[in-house]
This record gives sequence, C-alpha cells and structure tokens, in this order.
Amino acid sequence: MHSKRRHFQHDNNIEGQNMGKKITGKELTDSEEISTRLNTLVEMLDDKGIITKKEYDSTVAMRLHEVSKATAFEEMDEEL
Repeated sequence: MHSKRRHFQHDNNIEGQNMGKKITGKELTDSEEISTRLNTLVEMLDDKGIITKKEYDSTVAMRLHEVSKATAFEEMDEEL
C-alpha cells in the first residue's frame, strides 16, 4: 500500500538553506519568514476545509496565553 504522504524535493532541505528563492527586497528575519510560512499554511488548510482559520486563531490565542502565564510563573518562582 502506498503512503498518501507526498514527497517534495525540499523535504530534505535543512531550515535556512536556500530553497531556490530569489530575494528581490529586504531579507526577512527568521521570525518574519516563519510567520509568513505559517500564515500561508493556515490559509491553505482553511481553503481546503481541513481546518477553520477562526478556530485555529482562537486555539492559538488560548495557547499563547497559557505559555505566557506559565513563563511568568516560572520567572516569579526563580525570583523567590
């Protein structure tokens, strides 16, 4: 039985390696590039009906809040 996973040429590329992109403007920071890639992926998944962007945004907001609170508690614990 064949795997449904599609194999792309860039599967073996290590993050940060040139993937054939031509830079025509200001080079993006790693954070900007990751954010753009993630936003594009979410939009594609939403377009295909795999996820809903609204639900994804809500889940991410809750997760960011949880991580932020946990980090704050860790910092307060270290200070004590």
